[in-house]
Amino acid sequence: MTEYKQTYDNKRVITASEGSMRVFNKIVARMTKLGLSLMGSRVLSVQGRKSGEWRSTPVNLLVVDGQRYLVAPRGHTQWVKNLRASGTGRLQLGGKVETFHAEELADADKIPALRMYLKKWAWEVGTFFSGDVTKNSPDEVLHHIAPGVPVFKIS
Repeated sequence: MTEYKQTYDNKRVITASEGSMRVFNKIVARMTKLGLSLMGSRVLSVQGRKSGEWRSTPVNLLVVDGQRYLVAPRGHTQWVKNLRASGTGRLQLGGKVETFHAEELADADKIPALRMYLKKWAWEVGTFFSGDVTKNSPDEVLHHIAPGVPVFKIS
C-alpha cells in the first residue's frame, strides 16, 4: 500500500502564505492582465460567496481536446468554494475578459484532466503534492488524490 505525505480529502487546502508564493502570484497576475500569458495563465475572478465582492487569483487554464478546465492544485481554496457557490466566473487575459459557467467534475472523471495538468505544469505545481504525485504517476495515484484536487469544466 502506498504511503502518502499528505491527506487528499475534501478539506485539503494549501495557502499562499509563503512570501515568495504571494510575490510569484502577484507577478503572474500582473503579467497576465497585461496580456502576457505564462503557459496558459489567466486571472480568475469569482464573486465571494459571503461578501459578494469579486476576488481574483492567477490560474492555469487547461485545454484538452477543445474542452477547458480549471484545476485547483492547492485543494479546496477560497476560489474553489466561491466558484462552487456561484457556478460562474470570469477569466482575463490582457484586455479580454470572458464570463464562463463551471461544472465541478466527479472524482472518477478528473483523472485525464489531472494527468494533462501535471504533464504541462508539474514543474510549477509539483511542490503542492509533497512528492506524492508526478506527471508519470499511475491512475491509481491520481484516483487517490482526486478528492483533494478540485477540477472544473468550464464553458
